[in-house]
Amino acid sequence: MANIKSAIKRIDTTKRQTLENKARKSEIKTYIKKFESAVSAEKFEDARELLKLIDKKLKKASSKNVIHKNAASRQLSRLSKKLNSSK
Repeated sequence: MANIKSAIKRIDTTKRQTLENKARKSEIKTYIKKFESAVSAEKFEDARELLKLIDKKLKKASSKNVIHKNAASRQLSRLSKKLNSSK
């Protein structure tokens, strides 16, 4: 355990940031699951709206360094491909 005051503060900050990052990742995964269920149910309008929302969330997460920008781009590309191929 850290003895120095600034190190203790950094530990607390890191814990808080880790929880925020987990929440962001979990939210994105939830929207992706909803998107995939909408595509499988052939609700393409709902899927298109969810894709817009996922795009926004992924870009926000990559700008905050929660996920890598290439990973966000790859996920969005795969989801777009899935939507376009299933029409």
